[in-house]
Amino acid sequence: MLDIKLIRETPDKVKSMLRARNLESEVSKIDDLLALDQERRALIGESDSLKAKRNTVSDEIARLKKNKENADALIAEMKLVSDKIAELDSTLRNLESKQEELLLYLPNLLHESVPMGKDASDNVVHKEVLHNKREFDFTPKNHLELGKALDILDFERGAKITGSGFPVYKGKGATLERALINFMLDTHLARGYTEVFPPFFVNRESLRGTGQFPKFIGQVYRASYEGQETYEAESVGRLFAIPTAEVPVTNLHRDETLKGSQLPIKYAAYSACFRSEAGSYGKDVRGFLRVHQFNKVELVKFTAPEHSYQELESLVADAELILQLLNLPYRVILLCSGDIGANAAKCYDIEVWSPAEERFLEASSCSNFEDFQARRANIRFKRDEKSKPEFVHTLNGSGLATSRLMVSLLENNQTKDGKIIIPEALRPYTRFDMIE
Repeated sequence: MLDIKLIRETPDKVKSMLRARNLESEVSKIDDLLALDQERRALIGESDSLKAKRNTVSDEIARLKKNKENADALIAEMKLVSDKIAELDSTLRNLESKQEELLLYLPNLLHESVPMGKDASDNVVHKEVLHNKREFDFTPKNHLELGKALDILDFERGAKITGSGFPVYKGKGATLERALINFMLDTHLARGYTEVFPPFFVNRESLRGTGQFPKFIGQVYRASYEGQETYEAESVGRLFAIPTAEVPVTNLHRDETLKGSQLPIKYAAYSACFRSEAGSYGKDVRGFLRVHQFNKVELVKFTAPEHSYQELESLVADAELILQLLNLPYRVILLCSGDIGANAAKCYDIEVWSPAEERFLEASSCSNFEDFQARRANIRFKRDEKSKPEFVHTLNGSGLATSRLMVSLLENNQTKDGKIIIPEALRPYTRFDMIE
C-alpha cells in the first residue's frame, strides 16, 4: 500500500506510475483519493478543535460545580458539542474506509531501473545461460508423452479425482518431485536461509497483508464459501488456500517491530500452491504448463530499505543456482512497466528452456516490494532502541516452482529411447540415476 503522504506530496509521480503500468483509467482515482484526504483532514481539524473546547469547558463546569454555581448552560452547550463530535467522527470513519479502499487497489511505485513497456514483448533479457542447451538428433518428446510412457505422471486420473489442473505423480515421478523439493531446500539452507513449513491455509488479513486481497480475490480458493465473490462479502474468520508460501511466511511478522540487528531475515519454505486462474484449455496450457495445484520452494526476505536492491540481486542468484546445479538452460528477464505485478517495484522472471515446446517457461519470479507489503501488514523495524520505527522492505522469489522445472528437467534429460537421466545433483535425493 502506498503512503497517503507520498501521494499527497507527489500526485503526478503516482499518476505517471499508473500510466506506465497501462492503467490510464485509474489515474482519475488519484484526484478522488486526494479529495477524500482533504475532506478527511478538514474533519479531523474540526473534530480536534471541538474536543479541545469540550475539555476546556469541562474543566470550567467542574469548577462551577465545586463552587456550587450554576453550570446548566455550559452542560447543555457541551451536549450539543459532543453530539457534533460524534457526527464528525462517524463521517470521518466512513471517509477513512473509502480512502483505504482506494489505497488497497493502487499498485506499487516502480523502481527507476524498470524498463518502460506495454506488455511482455517489451521485457528485457537480463541474462542467458544457454551453453548447455542440447541439440537433439531426434525429435524430443514433451513432458506429457514422457510422463505417460514412463508411468510417472497421470493427469487423467488427477482430473478424475479432482478436476483439470490437478496432477498425480507416480512411482519414480513422485520420488523425483520430492527429491527436487528437498534438494532445493537444502541448497538454500546452505546459503543462510531459515526453513519454515507454513500452513497451507491463511486468513483474510494475511492475504490483505501481501496484496492478494482485495484486488485478486477471484484467483484464490476458499475453504468453504457460499455467496457473492466480493471482498466485502468475505467473513473475517474464513480461510483461504495459499497461492504461494509468500503469503504465510511474510505474515509471520505482521504487526511486529523487528530489531535492526535481525535484518536481513531470510526464509525458505516449501508449500503446495493453489491458483484458481490456471487459464483456458488447449495445446499451450496442457500438463504442467497450467495447473491449479503445484509445489514450490519460496524464498522470502525482510531487509533494511537501503539494502533491499542488493538483496534482490542475491535472491535472483540463489534461484539461479538451482538451475545451474541441475545443468538446465535458462534466462533471466527484467519485467517492463506494463508486465510487472501490481505489488512489485522491480521484478525478474527466471525462465527454463523447454525443447519440446521450443520456448522458455517461467519457473520463478523474484520481486522487491520495497515497503508496499510492510505498510499493509504493519511490519516495522527499529535500528536501535532509541530509533523511530521504520517499515522494512520485503522481497520474495520462487526458488523454484517444480511444475515448469519438471517440464524442463524431463525434456532436457531424455534419451532417444525415452529414458530420463537424473542430474548428478539430484541423485543423492532420488537414489536412482535414471527413469526407464
